[in-house]
Amino acid sequence: MLTKNEIIEIKIIDLGDQGEGIGKINDYTVFVHGGIPGDQVKAQVIKVKKTYAIAKVMDIVTPSKDRQVPECPYIHCGGCQIQMIDYKAQAKIKRDHVQSTMERIGGFKDIKVMPVKTMKDPFAYRNKSQYPVRKEDGQVKIGFYKQRTHKIVPIDRCMVQHPLVNKVMKVLKDKLLGSDMTYYNEEKHRGFLRHIVTRISYDTRDMMLIFVTNGHEEKRDSLIKISQEIQAEFEEVKSFIQNINTKKGNRVLGFENHTLLGQDKIIDEIMGHDFEISPLSFLQVNPLQTEVLYEEALKMADITDEDTVFDVYCGIGTISLFLADHAKEVYGIEIVEDAIEDAKKNMVRNYIDNVHFLAGPAEELVPKLYKQGIQADVVVLDPPRKGCEQDVLDTLLAMAPRKIVYVSCKASTLARDLKILSEKYRVECVQPVDLFPHTTHIENVAKLVLKDQ
Repeated sequence: MLTKNEIIEIKIIDLGDQGEGIGKINDYTVFVHGGIPGDQVKAQVIKVKKTYAIAKVMDIVTPSKDRQVPECPYIHCGGCQIQMIDYKAQAKIKRDHVQSTMERIGGFKDIKVMPVKTMKDPFAYRNKSQYPVRKEDGQVKIGFYKQRTHKIVPIDRCMVQHPLVNKVMKVLKDKLLGSDMTYYNEEKHRGFLRHIVTRISYDTRDMMLIFVTNGHEEKRDSLIKISQEIQAEFEEVKSFIQNINTKKGNRVLGFENHTLLGQDKIIDEIMGHDFEISPLSFLQVNPLQTEVLYEEALKMADITDEDTVFDVYCGIGTISLFLADHAKEVYGIEIVEDAIEDAKKNMVRNYIDNVHFLAGPAEELVPKLYKQGIQADVVVLDPPRKGCEQDVLDTLLAMAPRKIVYVSCKASTLARDLKILSEKYRVECVQPVDLFPHTTHIENVAKLVLKDQ
């Protein structure tokens, strides 16, 4: 057994979910922060548990062949956990992770996991960001949390953000410093400004600034004044929103929005369709790879104009509208009512009339539609990280659509749900798509076909 503060030498053989290296000492697992697969390192043990230990790198004895010097000077901000790994190697690590997860959790021994669809240029890809804001020692700090902490790493230029976002945030920081703004203190639950959230359309360059505040009125006039100054300097910033979040905890956005200046929404374009983006709209953060992801899902669905399609967990209707171009009719299901309202507006905006958008829990609406005799020929699933509810999976097994396309942002819950569906379905392939370069996250699309076909 290791002891706290002990210095060990260890070979890193794998990568954990948070980007930490994984090594073994006599079959005892050690998670090593700062190590990557292929490294031989000296590390200091910082925590010891019965089945594992946590350590941090003190010295790299022999670097991995895949180790590189990160281009970003803020590598410790916690956003891009694996930027020190060559991009091609990142893709291999992610594919291997998906493969092993399918085998370990799903029990699929011969599953076909395709090579990761990567980006040509894996930088400046994000269309949304959430910046915590604090004031310390007379300085306004805008940045991202240091990994595993709530300490802010001030950021002047984030390499995975749109360049315009970086420019606007730099000017905004100076204006906040010269204002009478008060800033949120997590421990005391006091202070007005908590976060700044940005959204930008890569198609139009229209940008939205969202000020998340701990209350309604305290410094609202200051926010309006700052918004006017930003708008005068950056014509691309079309929307200034105050979002109210008075609750304690890690949730960034509340559910109440007020337009301070300009429009209440911006427009983005994906695969020939326009979408209205509101402060709470869910949209994939990487627009270039979103098209790759959706094209893969549409190819796997292979629907015809005779098909009825369910799009479960449809968000603002992005996939639903693409499916509608080819299907007889589509049922889009989403629990967030505001998202369904946006989806309906997006349907009208794109002159589409064969989609029925329904607001409510998927575990209630999918069984309800089935009991009403509405039968899906093809089902597209795009659930949150927790995966599908059991009632959704049970209904699909009873309904037995000929094909299911499962879009997932978490390999472990995907594997779990595929195992349940494999009672009646054959998993033909899993296609990973890299929407989050330099992080451990990977999006996947799985194609399931009814076994008796």
